Amino acid sequence: MAGISRINTSPMARWWRNVDRVTLICVGILIGFGYILMLAASPAVAVRIGASRDMFIFKQVCFLLLAAGIVIGTSLLSIRAVRIMAAIGFVLGIAATALTLVHGIEIKGARRWIALPMMSVQPSEFLKPCFAVVTAWLLTERQTRRYFPGMLIALGLFGVVLLLLKSQPDIGMLSVITTVFITQLFVDGLSLFLVAGGVGCMVAAFIGAYAVFPHVRSRVERFLHPEVGDHYQIDTALRAFGNGGLLGRGPGEGRVKDLLPDAHADFVFAVAGEEFGMIVCLFIIGVFGVIVIRALLKLLHENDPFIVVATTGLVTGFGLQAFVNMGSTLHLIPTKGMTLPFISYGGSSAMSVALTIGMVLALTRSRVGDSQFSQSFPAFLSRRSRT
Repeated sequence: MAGISRINTSPMARWWRNVDRVTLICVGILIGFGYILMLAASPAVAVRIGASRDMFIFKQVCFLLLAAGIVIGTSLLSIRAVRIMAAIGFVLGIAATALTLVHGIEIKGARRWIALPMMSVQPSEFLKPCFAVVTAWLLTERQTRRYFPGMLIALGLFGVVLLLLKSQPDIGMLSVITTVFITQLFVDGLSLFLVAGGVGCMVAAFIGAYAVFPHVRSRVERFLHPEVGDHYQIDTALRAFGNGGLLGRGPGEGRVKDLLPDAHADFVFAVAGEEFGMIVCLFIIGVFGVIVIRALLKLLHENDPFIVVATTGLVTGFGLQAFVNMGSTLHLIPTKGMTLPFISYGGSSAMSVALTIGMVLALTRSRVGDSQFSQSFPAFLSRRSRT
C-alpha cells in the first residue's frame, strides 16, 4: 500500500497517505509481542486454574484481532466523529461504571467489573480515552464560544469520575485520569500556579487514600520497607529479570510463569525479561516511547487547539499506563494492577488502548486546510499564556 498513487482518491487511499504509518507499525509490533508472550505465559496459568491450556491464548487472539480492527476503524474517523463517539462512550462508561457498584463482580475487595457471557468488562478502562477527548472538547470550545463554561463542566465531569472510581475503589485508574486531566489543563493554558495547586491536591488525595484504603497502605509500606510483608510476586519478577540476563533463556524456557498467578497479565513484562532478555525489554520500552513521542512531535505543527489538548491527554494516559505496569514489575513504584497496553491479557484493556491509539491516529492525520485555526501549537500556547 505504500505505493498508492495520489490519483487514487478513495477513502482508504486517502487514509493510508495521511495516517501515521510509523505508529501503525509500532502498534503491530506490540500486538505481535502480545501474542508471543501469551503463548509463553498463559498455558501454565490456565493449567493452574484447571482450564484448557489454550483458553487464554484463544481469547487473547480474539481480543487482539478486535483491537487491531478498532485501531484501524477509529483512525478512519473525522474529528467530528471522534468527538461524538467519545461523548457517547463517556456517557455509557459513566453509566456502566456506576452499575459496577450495584451489580459488579467483587474481586479482592473492589467492584470494577461487569460479568458478560464469555468475559468480564471493566467499564472504567473506556472512560480514559473518552474522558480525554470530551474534556479537550469542553476546554477548547471557549476558542469559538467566549462565554461557554467549558472549564466548569469539565471539572464537574471529573468530579463524577472521581466519586465513581473512589467508590469501587480503583485508585490507580483515578490517578491516571487525574494526571491526564491536569496535563490537559496545563496545555490548555492554565497557569503554573494553579497547576501546582492541582498537583498539591493530588498529593493530598494520595495521602488520604493511604490513610483510608488498607490495600493502598499495604502496597506503599511494602514498597518503602522491602524487609516487611509479603514480597513474593515482586521478588519472583525481579529474579526473572536476573535469570533472563541480556539475551534471555529462550522462548518457553522461563520459570516465572509457573510461579506468578498474574504472569499473563500484570507481570507479563517479567516473562519477557526472563525468556527474551534485557535487549527485547528495552526494545519494547522503545516502541512505547516512539508512539508517545511521535504523537507529541506531530502536535508541534498542529493548528487546532482541540487536537492538541485531546492528543496530549490520550498519549499521556497511554504512556502512563505502560510506565505503571513496567515500573511496578521492576519495583520502581508500588505495585498496581494495571495492564501493559496490547501485551497483557485482557479484553477491556486491549479494546480501550486500541480506542486510544485509534483516536490519536484519527486526530493526527494530515488534514491540509481542514482547520479553522491559523496559529501553530507554539503560537497557541504563547497566546494562551498571555490571556
